[in-house]
Amino acid sequence: MEAVVPVPAAVEIVSLTKRYAAGTPAAVDSIDLRIDSGSYCCLLGPSGCGKSTTLRMIAGHESVTSGDILLDNRNITDLPAAARGTAMMFQSFALFPHLSALDNVAFSLKMKGVGKTERHQRANDLLARVAMGHLAERKPGELSGGQQQRVALARALITEPRVLLLDEPLSALDPFLRIQMRAELRRWQKELGLTFIHVTHSQEEAMALADTMVVMNHGLIEQVGPPREVYNHPASEFVARFMGGHNVLDVPAGKVAVRNDHMHIVPESAAYSLGTNALAAEITDVEYQGTYVLLGLALADAAPAARNVSVMLGEAAFVARPYARGERVRLGWADADARTLATSA
Repeated sequence: MEAVVPVPAAVEIVSLTKRYAAGTPAAVDSIDLRIDSGSYCCLLGPSGCGKSTTLRMIAGHESVTSGDILLDNRNITDLPAAARGTAMMFQSFALFPHLSALDNVAFSLKMKGVGKTERHQRANDLLARVAMGHLAERKPGELSGGQQQRVALARALITEPRVLLLDEPLSALDPFLRIQMRAELRRWQKELGLTFIHVTHSQEEAMALADTMVVMNHGLIEQVGPPREVYNHPASEFVARFMGGHNVLDVPAGKVAVRNDHMHIVPESAAYSLGTNALAAEITDVEYQGTYVLLGLALADAAPAARNVSVMLGEAAFVARPYARGERVRLGWADADARTLATSA
């Protein structure tokens, strides 16, 4: 009997707050968020921003100070974790080392009193779905990191959740496997059609996976949107700096963000005009990255906190006109490539 995949659910968070002690700053500070049914949502931000606390509150593993969590308009704020329709996939995978992959996946059904034949059938179906059927009898210590992750995913899915919660599930893997496994996570999410909510500190991971990115800082949501929108139109200085690939510059009208691949650079002595946005700078670093070269620069007339910027040059452009550390240059950008920034929280 093949495991049934339930209808995915929308998740809505209303004025959600978590405060660990009276009089202390909120770990999560009255946030509002709606996550569409069947979508892949990534919560990201630096350590301590509140993303994991938010995920644990959705899961029922952390109490809520105030506010509500709704799953398809059903208030689950005070329900026990097992009654919510969610399942958690942990960073450490948390597999039982003495049990086979099959019994790890079937364990929750055993706790519910499901007979051995039925629970093993359902566990085998899910292991086959994640390409682990041939390793069902192996114990976690006999599996690679990627294989353990597949087992952990099958174990989460056997509870037939409507929302799957993933707490930094790729952070324990080596870089090459991380890239491979994020592609598999995205494929599984699309095939299953479930709602995935994934916590990560990696901007690259979130952009590769998410339909919706939620950037958090100091317990607040700074910006919500599709990855391309968040990257190309950062709403605040924090988002621009956190996402990377942007220079935050002071101009008469305030702060703007300009992507480093949209910056133009010429030698200081060049006759070519860069227009009214031209700035004098000195090259401080040259990093070859294969398809491009990343130049680090120090602006000549900027405050120390805003002095360092970067420019991305395509490899062919750098070969045609190399730059070296210590060289004086001028930088510029088109007005259309500058994004006005709001003040961060």
